[in-house]
Amino acid sequence: MLETAMAAATITIASYNMRKAIGTDRRRNPHRVLEVLKEIDASIVALQEADKRFGGRASAVPHELIDDHGLYKPVPLGVRHKRPMEKTRQRAEKLLNVDTRNIGWHGNALLVKHDVGILDCLALDLPTTLEPRGAVMAELLLPGARPLRVVGMHLDLSGLWRRRQMRAILDAIAARTQAMPTVLMGDTNEWRVAAGCLTDLPPNYRIAETGPSFHARHPLAALDRIICDSAITIEAAGVHRSDAARKASDHLPIWAKLSV
Repeated sequence: MLETAMAAATITIASYNMRKAIGTDRRRNPHRVLEVLKEIDASIVALQEADKRFGGRASAVPHELIDDHGLYKPVPLGVRHKRPMEKTRQRAEKLLNVDTRNIGWHGNALLVKHDVGILDCLALDLPTTLEPRGAVMAELLLPGARPLRVVGMHLDLSGLWRRRQMRAILDAIAARTQAMPTVLMGDTNEWRVAAGCLTDLPPNYRIAETGPSFHARHPLAALDRIICDSAITIEAAGVHRSDAARKASDHLPIWAKLSV
């Protein structure tokens, strides 16, 4: 009876390319990002472009702001981008009591609600040419549900490299020792379902029908995707189109309600 009850647990997940917290008005405002996430109220969120691109690669939404907001905790990946003058930065951060660490890996981050347990997590390096790319993976335990594996990703602009990156992610999943329901989500940069890296998905994976999420002002392209294996039932999916979301980033967040 316990297995049946756990298999029927329903959760909401979301993916959001937050564009380093720079909105459609070209202003950086991390408060708006957190406002949008509060509206969606997902248990698990995959963020793309979550870190600033240059300098210290600090989180675009300060750690202190996430803590004060109180809804989420970042999945601690245990990795850090190399930064200029690292020792000096660390001393200054300690003196000023601030935290400028990256929140993710090459801009990819996972946020989970406080009642979600983190069984394991890792950062993945993906094959690329000029711009470094990565993905993040976490194996999570949600109340009343089976363990769930989540991968957050932001794939290349080049179709050739997108396919190589998707294959690297699928290989990393296959290498895990424990089988569990798996979700991939993020900005695939793939304009069509029947093309490119999405055609390389194994037959047991399905793409949630969320709808177009880019550009936030006039959404035409479904670049952002939520992809689930057959162990998961997709009950509903969509794009979050609130006024706040239309201003907070050039992408709208996508969401899905899953039975796990």
